[in-house]
Amino acid sequence: MVSRRTPISRAIGADALAHGGAHSHAVNVGQGERLLCVGGGGLLTLLGLKEGGLLGCGLAALGGGLVYRGVSGYCAMYSALGARTADVHAPQASVAAGHGFKVMEAVVVHATSEDLYNIWRDFENLPRFMTHLVRVQARGNRSHWVAQGPAGTEVAWDAEIITEDPGRMIGWRSLEGSQIKTAGSVHFTPVPGAQGTEVVVTLKVDPPGGKLGAWLATLFGQNPAQQIRDDLRRFKALVESGQITRPEGRVRRF
Repeated sequence: MVSRRTPISRAIGADALAHGGAHSHAVNVGQGERLLCVGGGGLLTLLGLKEGGLLGCGLAALGGGLVYRGVSGYCAMYSALGARTADVHAPQASVAAGHGFKVMEAVVVHATSEDLYNIWRDFENLPRFMTHLVRVQARGNRSHWVAQGPAGTEVAWDAEIITEDPGRMIGWRSLEGSQIKTAGSVHFTPVPGAQGTEVVVTLKVDPPGGKLGAWLATLFGQNPAQQIRDDLRRFKALVESGQITRPEGRVRRF
């Protein structure tokens, strides 16, 4: 069964991709905006305390929220929308909000979350069920991805794991200078009643311009979600038929 939004995937939420995981908060508010939030929030808090009463409490609460936003640099609304005003100085390439496409798909697989995590963590297994991939070479937390390109060519990019929780989730992002800017995460959540594990994949891709961008659009067609959905169906079939296994506690490499 493949589902775009199951109860578990809804609980994971849209911020999983932006943060790389459900348990961390990335800075997504710009420096200038943070200063305004601290200043304006502090002023609102003082006015609220001076005003008193119900109105004063409301102003103080609003001010406190703005101060928190400024100090932490994190905005939950930005996260839900996939937006950010903060500059990215890390070596990973960011996928800007409002560009490209973002999809989230889910499938329930009759296997443990630990086994599925270990199978997926070996990125070299991915071309077995992701048809657009030619090969993936994993080197520790970094990997080199090669996909089918236009007119028989190949398109390559490098990626790095930015966060992971063994047995539960993996998050990755393309490195700066890559031909394709992409970010993604996969969560593994046991289904109540020992009915298997829900695998939730979130993917954001910012296609380049020119012929390469046109190729990427053709690759995913008019419905990129369907492409990911089909990939997950193949993943489910391979795992449940035993064609991808983790014998003796290790991931099998094909």
